[in-house]
Amino acid sequence: MDRSRLQDLLARETAEAVRRCPRSKDAYGRADHLFGRVPMTWMNKTAGSFPRYLAAARGARVTDIDGQEYIDFCLGDTGAMTGHSPAAVADAVQHRFTDLGGATAMLPTEDAEWVGAELTRRFGLARWSFSLTATDANRWAIRLARAVTGRPKILFNSYSYHGSVDESLIVVGPDGRGEARPGNVGAPCDVTLTSRVAEFNDLEQLERELAHGDVAAVLMEPALTNIGIVLPEPGYLEGVRELTRRHGTLLINDETHTFSAGPGGCTAAWGLDPDLLTIGKAIGGGIPAGAYGLSAELADRLLGRTDLDLIDMGGVGGTLAGNALSVAAMRATLEHVLTDDAFAHMSKLSERFEAGVRAGIDAHGLPWTVSRLGARTEYRFASPAPRTGTESAAAADAVLEDFLHLYLANRGILLTPFHNMALMCPDTTEQDVDTHTEHFAAALDELVS
Repeated sequence: MDRSRLQDLLARETAEAVRRCPRSKDAYGRADHLFGRVPMTWMNKTAGSFPRYLAAARGARVTDIDGQEYIDFCLGDTGAMTGHSPAAVADAVQHRFTDLGGATAMLPTEDAEWVGAELTRRFGLARWSFSLTATDANRWAIRLARAVTGRPKILFNSYSYHGSVDESLIVVGPDGRGEARPGNVGAPCDVTLTSRVAEFNDLEQLERELAHGDVAAVLMEPALTNIGIVLPEPGYLEGVRELTRRHGTLLINDETHTFSAGPGGCTAAWGLDPDLLTIGKAIGGGIPAGAYGLSAELADRLLGRTDLDLIDMGGVGGTLAGNALSVAAMRATLEHVLTDDAFAHMSKLSERFEAGVRAGIDAHGLPWTVSRLGARTEYRFASPAPRTGTESAAAADAVLEDFLHLYLANRGILLTPFHNMALMCPDTTEQDVDTHTEHFAAALDELVS
């Protein structure tokens, strides 16, 4: 494609965003007391020169402070996979916070056992504990894995996503060895002291790293997501499980994003058998929540250790974790919103979205691909589809991505800002999907005409 034309189109869409959203631009310009001018610095990951400011959101719709309405396929990068403010969650939160009170009392509620039992039904892990984020769930799972195995290192896939866990910010370098992920901020030590790394879909590299005998756990997504969807090749996940067992290494599935695969994530959909499982974001219906699950055998081993302080200052837990408000939101989400029927609806829409994107790509003979993971669909600027995280990172095209995101946003459609991901929620409709298909095709017409 003509890169100068692409730059011209991007400049046009950037100017159009300024015209459409003057109040957002002004609010951003006045945010002098915020680090990076935003509440959290990742909010600067947006196409254009400023973020659009939220006024309201409901279901699959977001409205900004300029009164512009958007079909939301971002959905809080999975945090609002329920749709925004689902009625069942809103009612449960209001009842807990206003009618009953005691959102943060450091006392358990009976809702917690219901949520634990439901997570066991969905994912298979027998014992559960709660956090406020998946990042914390991953941190605490790592501590438990090190404690029970006596081993110091954790193995990750290159360019996998596990929040801001220090150990996870490792990638495979050009020489095939682990190195710090580019851009890591304030690492406490050389990441190779705490971590090992292997490419996704590479069992030989995984076995070489596990052979050192110092890996407490493999913490992985069953499919890579935040670097673009990278699906497992046939036999890969089975191979991971066999190798981890052979080398006495625990397996932790991070289902925070891959929950899109179905009611029990990839673990249930693909019959996986991890020792621990972490999840967050979507299970709270928009209220901060996370959880980690353990096998019964592993839980018993840990609870039987008199040398581990699992109650006070042992480094596992926080005063807000498992609070009554978050637990009420989790129960409402799992019981009434992200149900089996909802996932069936969302996956069907995702298939429709995938077909629409593929038709646009094929119509112009573009060397791009599209991948789907249940309710989540993503298109990539590469063909064939990347099979590792490193390949997926190399396929990025920031200018092209910004153009497509801005083009769609200026026409009332939001994608996840970190990549070309679209997520369905229970309130998404076929018309929403078809609207994206129409505008995506129009964008490609302008790009390659």
